[in-house]
Amino acid sequence: MLEILYRDEHLIAINKPSGLLVHKSFYSGEADTYAIQELRKQIGQKVYPVHRLDRKTSGVLLFTLDKDTLRQMSTQFEEKKVEKRYIAILRGWTKDEETIDYDLVNENEIKQSAVTYYRRLQTSEIDLPFLKHQTSRYCLVEAIPETGRFHQLRKHLKHILHPILGCRKHGCNKQNKLWLETFGISKMTLHAHQLAFTHPISNEKITLNATVDEDFKRVGDILKLDLSAYL
Repeated sequence: MLEILYRDEHLIAINKPSGLLVHKSFYSGEADTYAIQELRKQIGQKVYPVHRLDRKTSGVLLFTLDKDTLRQMSTQFEEKKVEKRYIAILRGWTKDEETIDYDLVNENEIKQSAVTYYRRLQTSEIDLPFLKHQTSRYCLVEAIPETGRFHQLRKHLKHILHPILGCRKHGCNKQNKLWLETFGISKMTLHAHQLAFTHPISNEKITLNATVDEDFKRVGDILKLDLSAYL
């Protein structure tokens, strides 16, 4: 059963679990279940995804219940009037805050402008030897993508040499292997914790928040990070 964060006659939002594909996609591969079909079955009516989250990314995912609302919400996304906030656990300690302005190449080999702002929330250092270091450092950041490119946060954070813990394609495979062997954890620690937009019908300002799952919380516990604001 999917956790429903918000529902009215025009919109519905869920807290998407990590590992669940939003819908069928050439780039994401096949799966037995998809968020769109699971939600349709759960509420007994058609839903239309407004945006997408990567398969391994958890958090706020918004759908509309009719095509007219879909068009209006899609326009808000295109005009950058929707604010998406993510939290992520990264390897190493980043700067206090930074705007990453770095073009990315999409799945069709087309270069696109991409901008991400992040701020560091907490740091952690644990007794976990890695390569020449006797300890391992990590940090919790909040990231706000100003553009919506494919795998933008994963690519941008790798670009600044602070990849997301548990990310395979754009992460540090040696760190991921270390966490799997030491703690039995392969979770990608990227979570869409907040989505803010204007309701297309009522013009009300809507802010939706999604709690982190148990796997994300477990990583936070190991690193002694305070995740109380996201529980």
